[in-house]
Amino acid sequence: MSSAELIRVLMNVWDQVLETLRNQLDSDEFRRWFAETSYASDAGDQVTVWVPSQSAARHLGVHYQHLIDAAFAEVDRPEVHVRFIATGIGEDEDAQEE
Repeated sequence: MSSAELIRVLMNVWDQVLETLRNQLDSDEFRRWFAETSYASDAGDQVTVWVPSQSAARHLGVHYQHLIDAAFAEVDRPEVHVRFIATGIGEDEDAQEE
């Protein structure tokens, strides 16, 4: 097994998806929408990911779901459902935007 393959095995599935997305998106776009996400849990058919706000969760689902689904397929998890959970960080910003 190569060192790159070993690193991929040791990463959680969300980190693997993020690596795939990082290679597909502009660095500013990736940083804006994905840098503050983090792995919460993996129940086999569902991966839970922490996001900073409910509006970020909505935005990821509306604008990036197709890329996220493709990235899960690329890491051999094509049937997984991703669930975004808002941590509440950044909620004040959301209220000001509305």
